[in-house]
Amino acid sequence: MAASPARGVLYVHSSPRALCPHVEWATGRALGRAVNFQWIDQPVLRGAQRTDYHWEGPEGTGAAIASALRGWEHLRYEVTEEAGFGTDGARWMHTPDLGIFYAQTDTAGNMVIPEDRIRYAMESAGVNALELHKELRLALGNAWDEELEPFRLAQEKSPVVWLHRAG
Repeated sequence: MAASPARGVLYVHSSPRALCPHVEWATGRALGRAVNFQWIDQPVLRGAQRTDYHWEGPEGTGAAIASALRGWEHLRYEVTEEAGFGTDGARWMHTPDLGIFYAQTDTAGNMVIPEDRIRYAMESAGVNALELHKELRLALGNAWDEELEPFRLAQEKSPVVWLHRAG
């Protein structure tokens, strides 16, 4: 039985210029066809490039793309796979410092934390509310979101002043 069709987006938030062709090759290999991205400068990190690519493929393609790019030094990316008929969606986030994070998503794109993960957080924290907060932030991938957020929002005319660019 053939896998259900899926679609999603690859967001490469920052890639060194020299790595860009390799990112395209790895993504194309995961998709089973050649791809060409339109790279633009990433203003948050001098010399880095960014792109996004809307993809279509069989169910599980998002995992194949995320796996193909996993662990590459200096690469920040996100992969989404939309929920389909009878299937959950997914989101992967990767940063050089944190590695990869995976979360199941619902049809609206919200992260879904499985019951067992919530039970683990409650068991680990005991009665310590701060520890429970820490465990739930981990389950939601907050550290990845915090590291990626400046790269998501960066635009040349952004009102954000980047300290390394000031002066």
